[in-house]
Amino acid sequence: MKLRSPDIAKVYTVLSREFSKHRMPVVDLIEFQTNDPFKVLITTILSARTRDETTVAAAERLFGKINTPEDLRKIDLTELEKLIYPVGFYHEKAANLKRLPDILDNLFNGKIPDTVEELVKLPGVGRKTANLVVAVAFGKPAVCVDVHVHRIFNRLGYLKTRTPLETEMELRRSFPQKYWVTFNSYFVSFGQHTCFPVNPRCSECPVYDYCSRVGVKQKKTVLNRK
Repeated sequence: MKLRSPDIAKVYTVLSREFSKHRMPVVDLIEFQTNDPFKVLITTILSARTRDETTVAAAERLFGKINTPEDLRKIDLTELEKLIYPVGFYHEKAANLKRLPDILDNLFNGKIPDTVEELVKLPGVGRKTANLVVAVAFGKPAVCVDVHVHRIFNRLGYLKTRTPLETEMELRRSFPQKYWVTFNSYFVSFGQHTCFPVNPRCSECPVYDYCSRVGVKQKKTVLNRK
């Protein structure tokens, strides 16, 4: 069953307030610190299947050595692997990063593109990464769906989808576009701090009253908390 529009608006408002109480997701942090689409793209690639703490440390080491695509072109592959280790699939990510400068030059005159359709032409960039770069680096509407977003929208009862891609397509049809730029940041932060995949903190959840889990696994007395 789908939430009514006023309910999802309330959920979004609550989670936007909660976002300010927690550590920023790593990609938002890099954008805040650098305002550099190149570094946002690199960090987003590194962050795939990697904990934020590991990605932050790897990004700090890497950006201590490189600041531009040309710097990335010059760095030795072995050194690059050492700098980003132990992010997930670091061998593959290092190889993709080494290919990136040439492809940027050949396809986009050395600039980071700002559309999903163009970004997915870059090595190591899928739809999730592309949408996140569009939203975070360029402030343009994009529907970035990762495991947190997929889990939370289904857990809330807003959607009933089987895969992140299905979730993205459904959100593009039904989720108000005015939320697209920032909702991923809010929902990812919420997923990292409260709405865990296993044993979510329902008793502490600020949007529990809007969740489809109400009355299923938690005592109804939780609804009366303030």
